[in-house]
Amino acid sequence: MLKQLEWKNLFRGMLMGITELVPGVSSGTLAFILGIYDRLINAISGFFSKEWKAHISFLIPLGIGMVISLKAFSSIINYFLEYHYQPTQFLFLGLIIGILPLLYRESDMRNSFGGKHYLILFIAMIPVILLEFFRMEDAGAILVIENISTFGYIFLSGWLASMAMLLPGISGSLVLVILGTYATATTALEHLNFPIIITFGLGVVVGFIISSKIIKFLLNTFPKGTFASIIGLVIGSTYAVFPGLSSSMLTNIVSTITFIVGFFLVQFIGKKNKGMQM
Repeated sequence: MLKQLEWKNLFRGMLMGITELVPGVSSGTLAFILGIYDRLINAISGFFSKEWKAHISFLIPLGIGMVISLKAFSSIINYFLEYHYQPTQFLFLGLIIGILPLLYRESDMRNSFGGKHYLILFIAMIPVILLEFFRMEDAGAILVIENISTFGYIFLSGWLASMAMLLPGISGSLVLVILGTYATATTALEHLNFPIIITFGLGVVVGFIISSKIIKFLLNTFPKGTFASIIGLVIGSTYAVFPGLSSSMLTNIVSTITFIVGFFLVQFIGKKNKGMQM
């Protein structure tokens, strides 16, 4: 059993876990960069069916990698976002913008997109941009589930965040920020608060079941329209990630460097992981 597991997905899962800790960056986007997005959707959708055994070898290492990252890097990401916010955001901005040439080539956008596809692309940008206007300061971490309403709200947060995780361009962590439960999630991971983690986890599972099947249906039925939506979501997410410029020239120079690193890192990974198919 252990030999059959696709252990290369352990590293992929760790990368996806890191991105999901950053509000505004989607692990679905990184799955595209890694060339496993379509297989990820099929595996999650198929895992909750009679053919679940066929997807274990793919999903278990990926899940383990994400869990490791969420635990190991939650405090590190929080540190960089607190003390080196602009360069960190520009690194992720480079990653996001770097995926657009890959999506352009994979979708054969120049030859296959018509007016309706560009309209879909534009419409898909709008909700991601609007989400940013609802971003608010976290009210503080919930440490104890005191009643059913607290349980329900944390469960719902996990549900909505997981649905966003599978959509390139929409960040699950940004959804948690908007709902005011981002600090609750990261604090629970950092201190292994299992009642909170389990409640979030139950919501995540429900969200995965629903969203994976919807996305799979759309990819199979409306591939070009779905691709146009994904490109729009990715473009819209740049607005959420862009932190603005600093009055410090040094900070802006470092941010430019991190942006370039992020952009070309995506190009390198994309070449190593060809085969992103819709």
